[in-house]
Amino acid sequence: MAIVFAMAVFVYREKARPLRENEMKREGLEEKKKKLYGLFCDRNYVPMKIKELAMLLDIPRERREELREVLDALVADGKIEVNKRGKYRKASPKLLEGEYTANARGFGFVTVEGEDEDFFVPAKYTGNAFHGDRVKIVPLTAAGGQRPEARIVDIVCRANTEIVGMYRKSRHYGFVIPDNVRFTQDIFIPEGCDLGAVNGHKVVCHITDYGDEKRRPEGEITEILGHANDPGVDILSVVKAFELPTEFPAEVLAAASEAGMSVGQEEIAGRMDLRCETMVTIDGEDAKDLDDAISLRREGENYILGVHIADVTHYVREGSPLDVEALKRGTSVYLVDRVIPMLPHALSNGICSLNQGEDRLALSCIMTLNSAGEVTDYQIAETVIRVDQRMSYTSVKKILEDHDPDETEKYRELVPMFEMMRELSALIRKRRAARGSLDFDFPETKIHLDEKGRPVEILPYERNVATDMIEDFMLTANETVAQHFYWQEIPFIYRTHGTPSGDKIRQLASLIGSFGLTLKGNAAEIHPKELQKLLGKIAGSPQEAFISRLVLRSMQQAKYTTECSGHFGLAAEYYCHFTSPIRRYPDLQIHRIIKESLHNRLDESRREHYGALLPDVAAKCSKLERRADDAEREVEKLKKVQYMERHVGEEYEGMISGVTGWGMYVELPNTVEGLVHVSTLRGDYYVFSESTYELIGERTNRHFRLGEKVRIRVEAADTLTRTIDFLLVEDRDEDR
Repeated sequence: MAIVFAMAVFVYREKARPLRENEMKREGLEEKKKKLYGLFCDRNYVPMKIKELAMLLDIPRERREELREVLDALVADGKIEVNKRGKYRKASPKLLEGEYTANARGFGFVTVEGEDEDFFVPAKYTGNAFHGDRVKIVPLTAAGGQRPEARIVDIVCRANTEIVGMYRKSRHYGFVIPDNVRFTQDIFIPEGCDLGAVNGHKVVCHITDYGDEKRRPEGEITEILGHANDPGVDILSVVKAFELPTEFPAEVLAAASEAGMSVGQEEIAGRMDLRCETMVTIDGEDAKDLDDAISLRREGENYILGVHIADVTHYVREGSPLDVEALKRGTSVYLVDRVIPMLPHALSNGICSLNQGEDRLALSCIMTLNSAGEVTDYQIAETVIRVDQRMSYTSVKKILEDHDPDETEKYRELVPMFEMMRELSALIRKRRAARGSLDFDFPETKIHLDEKGRPVEILPYERNVATDMIEDFMLTANETVAQHFYWQEIPFIYRTHGTPSGDKIRQLASLIGSFGLTLKGNAAEIHPKELQKLLGKIAGSPQEAFISRLVLRSMQQAKYTTECSGHFGLAAEYYCHFTSPIRRYPDLQIHRIIKESLHNRLDESRREHYGALLPDVAAKCSKLERRADDAEREVEKLKKVQYMERHVGEEYEGMISGVTGWGMYVELPNTVEGLVHVSTLRGDYYVFSESTYELIGERTNRHFRLGEKVRIRVEAADTLTRTIDFLLVEDRDEDR
């Protein structure tokens, strides 16, 4: 032992030779820190006090303050630490906690609250983490300018105990292949744990062992959803995978049935009676939960706009089974072939739906707007209303845009109000545009299914004058309500949208530069008006849809918060969600606050109650909204792949919508997107340019640019991976 210790001391002294007295005088602090830190990193080092370190390094007593200065600087940098006994040692790795997002190619990202960027986790450092897990990471040193990297060192909480997938059976065991490609490992199913499933069954698998780097995860099948080819099983699999609740508990259904079918006289007492006011609902043809109605009339030069919203909180009391279930769901989910509602149909399609000719309880925001479209006065009140006519977007478009004589005659008594609505909508839109509000004109996807759930047609669902009018009126009401309660200093839930990060804007500026477009101003403090100008420049161009998506991708995600920090995309100082309490819990929650305020019940105890309650509600609803959006996108992606399966070999013209190192994405006019893999590009070797986001042929110098039109042939469509492969027609034909 004495020999080993003597050798260790010799090693320490040799490593620390530059730190001895004479050299400590000459070197700067940073150099001293670097050399002393090397000592702490030596595997032979044991924790020591400052006196022991000074003796080890031959530093005399009169120069120990210089040693202390170096040690204090290393502690401040977080590189070393001092234990309770005053001994110095290398600092334990800094652990951060966040949510892991896996990628199908093996790597992933960890989102840590408070950090500007996600941490990239290389495949070799993902450990045994599954997509969605709460993990602890050790940040790693990244090359200059690159995304920060990390290694996962611990699993804090598993996000998934059940996986939905396809069952494959072998002789004495089986496997479940997860539907979600982010789950990169198959689940081993031991003999006797398959519940009788056969090849091709879609199943729910409970994970019994998450495995490790050498052993794959194991599970047992708990539910058989049906065969993959059975109608509706594909979407049911998505519903199960996202853990969307489909059935309401018995006590919730019982509470909904107690609401009744009609409004009683005792419920009307004390409300503003607007049943004589002409009003309409304007929705899609297939909508059943009608929660907003519009009235509009003139008073001199002013417009009196009424936005009347179903008073859902009259039937859904705080803390009731209906309220608890609504918060659990957070939002209604709209899938291609079904709606998973936030509230039972007895409410959402019944007493809370503003059905034509029926007395309904409402919460109304009645606004006075001047000839410039500015709200000059308003009143928020509990009301009773009666809708005169249930209109569809299509019908109103036929009247105002197409000037259809039959439709115009059918609704001739309402036509003057519709024309006034268009007039006011234009004023509101002009005013919003003047302050810099962004208007993304993306066609939504409309997927038509046959009786077996197979997609037979995919069309872009374009906006029209009617959808724009309703959007303008709803936004105006939302802003008015948010502003009112902000200045009342009452606990509230706002809809906020932060300023994009400087890095995202700089990346956007780089991308649009290849189109000869620029952004002015400081990237870190970009004003929405600058992005609005960009969208105006590309309006009507072939690149409009693509560049608009680039702008959208540079944005932060909107969310619910209790702080009124503004809405960047709308260029609005105050914004909330007030207009859809049937399908969004935040709207329902703020209706409850509004009604208590109207009745002067918001005393100190109620304010404290909401102050404690609302942060959790806002965070929970933001998360549930993202879940709903992800499920809706997943179903849409699935149906697009199924549709293109039946069109393999057919040719289409599309636009290059994305370029990466592995190929280019092409979007068709019907909104379907597929990949032309770089390996299929014939006659040259193509490389990806990070500066211009192009694929460039090294020999021919041919460029494939974003927004360029190309003709493709559908090569393959895989429902398991949700991918569509295209080939360039010209390359394929040249190869024949």
